[in-house]
Amino acid sequence: MQIQGTLDVILSHKNYALWSIAPNATVFDAIKMMADHNIGSVLVMREGRLLGVLSERDYTRKVILKGRQSRQTMVNEIMSTPVITAPIDFSIEEALRLMSERRIRHLPVVARGKVVGLVSVGDLIKWVIAAQDATISQLESYITGSYA
Repeated sequence: MQIQGTLDVILSHKNYALWSIAPNATVFDAIKMMADHNIGSVLVMREGRLLGVLSERDYTRKVILKGRQSRQTMVNEIMSTPVITAPIDFSIEEALRLMSERRIRHLPVVARGKVVGLVSVGDLIKWVIAAQDATISQLESYITGSYA
């Protein structure tokens, strides 16, 4: 099955803000931001430039499991870098493949060198499920003769 659509379509349907934090902020501040906004990752940026991504996975593996303190650890010490990004016209299928191959759950989306959004693997899966539901509904309508 071919998955239709590009990342710009997904971003146009999302209702969210793009959250970022400075590299010299504490990990505690980053985790608090994620908890306050119910998000799983935050972009690490300085002066509009994407430097890294900090996720809950980074926190658990690089702080908790290593016995570090989140109030004394800086974001730039544990952020994931280099950042894997995708262009805004990337297909959903290409994005899913990239995220699977690189084992990442959050993908910054860029256009003309600027970050314009962030998609999660959950966002992409929801899109695929919605597309499959629409296809099934159309086929059922066709089979029952109620297809307009």
